[in-house]
Amino acid sequence: MLRWALIFFIVAIVAGLFGFSGIAAGAVDIAQVLFIIFVVLFLIAAVMHLMNGRTPTI
Repeated sequence: MLRWALIFFIVAIVAGLFGFSGIAAGAVDIAQVLFIIFVVLFLIAAVMHLMNGRTPTI
């Protein structure tokens, strides 16, 4: 999933450089959603680690 976030980030940067605002806006929206998902999953994993004292198996 991290690979998809990076791909959409690169697409947004390239589209922004070329001025295709519609494509850039779509790619940025997808990248933001994936970023939020990663932050939530990280927080869940951190809380599970603190509660159990071991790495969670996701």
